This record gives sequence, C-alpha cells and structure tokens, in this order.
Amino acid sequence: MAKVAGFLSQTSGRLDDNFVMRQTAFGTVIAKTPRKKGVPRRSEKQANMRCQMANMGANFKLYDGKLAQAFEGKSAGLSDFNLFVSSNYGSGATYITKQERMAGACVLAGYQFSRGSLPAVGYAINDGVLVSDIALGNLVIDDGTTVSDLTIAIVKHNDDWEDGDQLTFFDAVQWQDSDGMPRATMTASKVVLDTTNETPLLDVVKSEGFTSVATSDGSGYVLGMNHALKNEGAAWVHSRESGSTLKVSSQRLLVVNDILEKYQSDAAMLASANSYGGINMKTAYLNPA
Repeated sequence: MAKVAGFLSQTSGRLDDNFVMRQTAFGTVIAKTPRKKGVPRRSEKQANMRCQMANMGANFKLYDGKLAQAFEGKSAGLSDFNLFVSSNYGSGATYITKQERMAGACVLAGYQFSRGSLPAVGYAINDGVLVSDIALGNLVIDDGTTVSDLTIAIVKHNDDWEDGDQLTFFDAVQWQDSDGMPRATMTASKVVLDTTNETPLLDVVKSEGFTSVATSDGSGYVLGMNHALKNEGAAWVHSRESGSTLKVSSQRLLVVNDILEKYQSDAAMLASANSYGGINMKTAYLNPA
C-alpha cells in the first residue's frame, strides 16, 4: 500500500481495474483491489429461493396490466410482486436456468395470483374441461345472450355476487420454441355485471371462459370453458369496488401442462442452481471430522 499526497484531484474512487483510491484519516491511499474468484456459491436454501424466483417472475409478468391491486389490503411499501412471491414461495417450486430466464422463458405453474376478502371462485376439471362453481340456472350462453342476462343469472343463483361486480377470466397457453425454450402467453376477458346493459355478452368477453356447462345432476348450468385444458392454465377471479378500495377473491391458476413435471424436478433445480454459480456444499451439509 502506498501513501499519496498532493497531486491527486479526486479524493476517492476506482482508478482502473487493479487499483482503488480512498481518503482516510492518514491521508489519501491507493490500494490494490482483490481479484474476484468468480461467482460466489450460495447455500442450498439461498440457491433454492433464487432459482424459484426466476420462474415466479416470468409468470407474474403474464398478469402485468391485466389485474390491478390483485392483493387486497397490502401494506405500504409492498408491491403486488412482493406478495406474489411470498404467497408462492415453496409451493409447487418450478425452476428455470439463468440463461432461460434471460431469454424470456416461462413455465406455466399453478401460482396464486390474487388474495382478498371475497369468497374464492371454486373450479374443477370435469372430463378435461375447467368449470367454475358460478351457477347460471337455466341460462345457456349463446350469441343472443346479453350482459344483463348473465348478470341476472349470476346474482339470482349466487349469494356472494352483486350488480356492479366484475368477473375476469384468465387464459394462459404454454408452448415451446423450435429449440425447446418454454414460452407462455396470457389473455384476459372481463365483464362488469350490469342489469341494464343489453350489449351482447360475447362482444365483451371471449367464449373460452364464458360458456354454459351442464351440471352432472342435470339441475342447470354453471360457468365454464368451451374446451378441454391442454398445456394451458386458467382461472376466474371476482372483484368489487368498495369505496376507495378494491376487494378481490383469492385465486390460483389451474394448470394442465405436459412440461411442468420436468421443471419441478430435482434435476431442474440443480441445473438452475448451477447456472447461478452452484451450491456451496460446505453450508448445505454437515461435514464432521
């Protein structure tokens, strides 16, 4: 280390790749910077968290601009992304590598994307078709069905719905590039329930998530999809303006995805961890003498 006085105009900072200058109580000093030994390895827990974050971030982007204030009553300073991560970390962990993340990869997974005080919309798969628990009575949706018709049916046959509520349907599709890179896209359809709106319903929303499906006991119809899920994720969410706040139902994307198992495996986790520098085995396991 060499002491320098008198001829330097800057008081601190990096001089080049090898030396750095600092102002100390003893004067200005120049010190040689230590050479980096490469990317630091993380503990198994740290690596697991970082590897999960990559695909969670890619899935969160699918919802960007499609559902504002998805997490009801969030604290100041927290974003929807913060709450998306905290709601999904450790649940159905899905891994992509750093290189895949940088290339825009996304593996559809069943992440929770909203949380609130309204009762959740229930859904299940019947013969491959996703159906909700939103009862429609005898309403069969067709080209002549209006927003008013849907509103009257939903409000009449479902206790937790009101005129003015919004129903949104999310439909995400999984596909792969020619080189096998996983990609996903998402669309959203929404309708505000209004007993006075005579607009044709299918001019407002897509039939993919707004189809009448007969109940198994033949008592009527429920709202469902118009096709079987295949390499796809879908969900409905209920929202309501209440004063200056937005109330939402807690929902999770229901996914049928041929490649999901591959990206939730131990091999996928290891490949992802290695792409970020690997796991520091000394912190991951005991090593008794």
